[in-house]
Amino acid sequence: MSASDPALVDLLGLVAYGELLAFDRLAAEARLAPDLRRRAALSEMAAAEIAHYRWIADRITTLGVTPDEAMAPYVGALQAYHDSTEPKDWLEAVTKAYVGDAISDDFLRGIADGLDGPDRRLILDVLHDSRYAEFAVAEIRAAIEADPRVANRLSMWARRLVGEALSQAGRVAAADRGALTALISREGVDVPALFRRLTEAHTGRMTAAGLNN
Repeated sequence: MSASDPALVDLLGLVAYGELLAFDRLAAEARLAPDLRRRAALSEMAAAEIAHYRWIADRITTLGVTPDEAMAPYVGALQAYHDSTEPKDWLEAVTKAYVGDAISDDFLRGIADGLDGPDRRLILDVLHDSRYAEFAVAEIRAAIEADPRVANRLSMWARRLVGEALSQAGRVAAADRGALTALISREGVDVPALFRRLTEAHTGRMTAAGLNN
């Protein structure tokens, strides 16, 4: 893939805006934490997201495009997802981070093989650290142990998150200028198979957290 390939710019623009929004979301949701330990944990996640944004933005700049230009097509679609899935409390915030971020990571991992070595490594490097998923699972399972009724509420919330994520994917596709879609097609990504893998991985994560599908 050449440095001037618009597909690479579009993909990086999508990832960059996702990282920027994730920072905003986690920084705000950290204030829902019931204590300073948990608040610090989410704040650390937010710090990681803005660091990842900087890596991606710097790479976009080397391609002769401003980060603003690369991100612009995806602002409406991604913002709509977060606006429609605003958590009401700490447990909803943790579940959103656990479910939503993992689906995004799985999708990016599925198309990263279409990139050249350095850019593939860059995308893989900005995927979420497993310790954050482990933190979220521990929080969810502890809440369910304390009150088993929580499982049903959070399971319904997780299903809503998945539904909104799928709607988001449609909005992203509609916003795409064609290059990103072409990248997925030309690299031989089997989209139906990719979505089956996303669904299977989500089912496994729900089970691991003690939630129902």
